[in-house]
Amino acid sequence: MDNIIHQENPLPLPSLARRIVAFPLTLMVIGFVWIAVLGVGTAQLYEQLGFARNTPEKTLGAVLMAAAVILGYKAYKRWVERADDIELPFSGALPELGAGIAIGTGLFSLMTAIVAMLGGFEVLGVRGAGQIWTMVAIATVSGTLEEILFRGIILRHMENLIGTWGALIFTSALFGLLHITNPDATWFSSFAIALEAGILLGAAYLLTRRLWLAIGIHAAWNFTQGWIFSVPVSGGEAPLGLLITRRVGPDWLTGGDFGLEASAVAMVVATGAGVLLLILAYRRGHFVAPMWKR
Repeated sequence: MDNIIHQENPLPLPSLARRIVAFPLTLMVIGFVWIAVLGVGTAQLYEQLGFARNTPEKTLGAVLMAAAVILGYKAYKRWVERADDIELPFSGALPELGAGIAIGTGLFSLMTAIVAMLGGFEVLGVRGAGQIWTMVAIATVSGTLEEILFRGIILRHMENLIGTWGALIFTSALFGLLHITNPDATWFSSFAIALEAGILLGAAYLLTRRLWLAIGIHAAWNFTQGWIFSVPVSGGEAPLGLLITRRVGPDWLTGGDFGLEASAVAMVVATGAGVLLLILAYRRGHFVAPMWKR
């Protein structure tokens, strides 16, 4: 009997429009604009609801805003990228989020303790609850929105273009640069943010290839400095937190008006933790080569 070779029909090529949309740079722009618009829109709605400041209702509104952004990311993944959402799966979210909260709280507390031992930070008393609801709201929104934008959208798509190292350098620099617009910011404070936060949070995503760990670290870092230690969160007024504190000494130690994030101690502690996570991510084989080498 003659051998019959069955030739399978090749899969149809995507349309030109789809190929343009599916290009990493296009996906990055669409995703960034979509999440940013969604964040601004929900923030305006959040303000229109008229919740009183520093109340549980205000915090609930922030949690709902963060949930809307997460669902918006899932919609983007499904209908624009046409891919499964592996960055924000609900399965396993709580353990990773909890680990991130522990890491963020521990790192900022360690850094503050070192500054205190060097004579740059003093605890004068205990205030009480203070602005706890406000700080929970700020930490929830900033941790969720910024991590989705910078790690879930920008780092991930830039990585497909220029590889892991290039994407990490790019997003870290951009993250620091955008903080130059914050109150009391300096070029040094932006460099500090780029180095410590850019590397640490980028490494947290690269280690797990999900965003929950990075969100937990980011939110806990902001909450710990603002509420527990009553330190300005990336510049501005110092919140009324649990402890009554004072920073004394040179700016390199205390971070100046920007807050402890701009301290040289913060740069060493947070960047060191970020490098450790990067090593673990590299050993797990989570690094990607640039597009021209693949």
